[in-house]
Amino acid sequence: MQIIERSRVFDGHYKVNQLIVQDGDVQLKREQFAPGRAVAALVYDTARQVYVLTRQFRIGPEKEILELAAGMIDKDEAPETAVRREIHEELGYEIDQLEEIVQMWPSPGTSSEAITVYYAEVSRKTGEGGGLAEENEKIEMLDFTWDALVAEPLQDAKTVIAVQWVRLRR
Repeated sequence: MQIIERSRVFDGHYKVNQLIVQDGDVQLKREQFAPGRAVAALVYDTARQVYVLTRQFRIGPEKEILELAAGMIDKDEAPETAVRREIHEELGYEIDQLEEIVQMWPSPGTSSEAITVYYAEVSRKTGEGGGLAEENEKIEMLDFTWDALVAEPLQDAKTVIAVQWVRLRR
């Protein structure tokens, strides 16, 4: 298959492209959700020995979801810079240690979104967290021991991946 044409058909908060794909003798029209690149991190506070996650309302499932601190990468921003910014905005922490877990496409059949998932160790809270008012973020910060975290019924894919990554290393 080869993409022979691409056009932007919706340019709002999120973007949608229409692709014309050549598959042998057949041309197919396909829509592509194009939100951009994102970062996420499973944050572990080494001083308090707890994992710090977020809970906020999400449009997709239309309810509050427990998940990693996460956000979009700004235009020319490096993923490591973006994850440091997001952890500070959402949780109020500065990162001591950062390790990349995976670069992933959470829904490659319909979306061009790519997420770099990290494990971050923190020990210094230098901000309030909770997200940015100008971005209409209302983020609840939640602490979990390891046992409490693995007992949670996680529904967010990037969070499941990060927790399983830690589980394999314990």
